[in-house]
Amino acid sequence: MKVMVMVKATADSEAGFMPGTELLEAMGKFNEALVNAGVMLAGEGLAPSSRGVRVAFDGPQRRVIDGPFAETRELVAGFWLWQVRSMDEAIEWAKRCPNPMPGPSELEIRPLFCSTDFGDAFTPELQAQEQRLRERLGN
Repeated sequence: MKVMVMVKATADSEAGFMPGTELLEAMGKFNEALVNAGVMLAGEGLAPSSRGVRVAFDGPQRRVIDGPFAETRELVAGFWLWQVRSMDEAIEWAKRCPNPMPGPSELEIRPLFCSTDFGDAFTPELQAQEQRLRERLGN
């Protein structure tokens, strides 16, 4: 199963404070362990929401909302995409992660949908289209 592991934002990450050498080294070692185990598919840190925008949809209308965004605890400061056998395995890896922030912090783990989750709505034609796109992406 694939899961997205999200590093939740904190006041420090939203203020743009960058990690020091010690945390970068610890995260580098953790990421290397993930890669060596064949778990990590991707991972990146995100700039503060002050450098981002949201696009709000309401029917055909589109509205761009400039950051920063309130409710820091609802924001994401970084992510990994992992391939694991189970949610339990993802949790075990997450427990091994260095604290990603200087103070209290959280990781959120959520499974990605797979084709069978969509049932009959995911027609053979849509499955073929998805496969073509994945092949173009090298997935």
